[in-house]
Amino acid sequence: MSLRDIINKNLTHWVSGNGPDNDIVLSSRIRLARNLENVPYPNRASAEEKAAVSKSVIEAISQQNEIKLHYIDLADLPEVEREVLVEKHLISPIHAKEGMEKGVLLNDNETISVMINEEDHLRIQVLIPGLQLDKAWEIANNLDNLLEARLDFAFSENWGYLSACPTNVGTGLRASVMVHLPALNLTNNIGKVLGAVSQLRLAVRGLYGEGSESAGNIYQISNQITLGHTESDIIDNLKSVTTQIVSQERQARKLLLQEQEIEVKDRIKRSYGILKYAYRISSEEALKLLSNVKLGIDMGIIEDVDQGVLSELMVLIRPAHLQKIDGKELTAAERDIKRAELIQTRLNM
Repeated sequence: MSLRDIINKNLTHWVSGNGPDNDIVLSSRIRLARNLENVPYPNRASAEEKAAVSKSVIEAISQQNEIKLHYIDLADLPEVEREVLVEKHLISPIHAKEGMEKGVLLNDNETISVMINEEDHLRIQVLIPGLQLDKAWEIANNLDNLLEARLDFAFSENWGYLSACPTNVGTGLRASVMVHLPALNLTNNIGKVLGAVSQLRLAVRGLYGEGSESAGNIYQISNQITLGHTESDIIDNLKSVTTQIVSQERQARKLLLQEQEIEVKDRIKRSYGILKYAYRISSEEALKLLSNVKLGIDMGIIEDVDQGVLSELMVLIRPAHLQKIDGKELTAAERDIKRAELIQTRLNM
């Protein structure tokens, strides 16, 4: 697959693939923060120092044959293509902003992305569908070992891996899951569940991470502490909590069918009807209605739509993707029309 093929590809593996518990857990992600020894962090480094970081990382990748990665210089991409990478969760919104010597390494199916010169020199990420934290960690750890054999990472015997942000010092590990929790919302239990999660020192964020809202009943849950715990401890804790959340969401779905069957079916089928026939639709409304439709698919109320429709469309209906697909810049009103057309096409496939 060529570099241009990767950039032009609309769907990535975590969206189009299947995984355990993917009716509720949309994706699992492992991210490792790493920095090169004796080089200032990107916010303090000169353009020459950041260029040297990029060169060192690219050379390290080229010296191994186990994992094939393609390098993309973000300065070579127009803004809309950088935003496409954000919408696919391959780079962060901060990384997409204009700046010198920023790049990303991607594999063909985009399960692996390595951001270069973001907040840290390297952000190694593995993103795969369903509840597969152990598998994501295995892939990320393998790549981390391959790089560490060729690069000198900033490491302290007392503090572990050093990072630009103190919250990442230690393991440098952020493990997270993206979960769809509509029934807990409809039964008014979401606050209690997420409050309990926060008490366990796990962070709850929206669809696009820190500072974003939980559009479409989608939440990201991740560890807050990276220091003083092993990678296995962090992953096992998140996996255990996620398993409990999955169980509670499934119980809430059963309760809805038992106690509010007519209201739930009406909500789901009205949402389906609007999505199939609306002439224009905003991204906020679309995510809300798609959440209802996915709930209907997972509960067997809607039977003629693929289970992965929400994961696919929550990426494809975003502004940058719509403009990339249409091949030109669109106004907000034009995007609303294109979004409705795209949803109807996908639902009728």
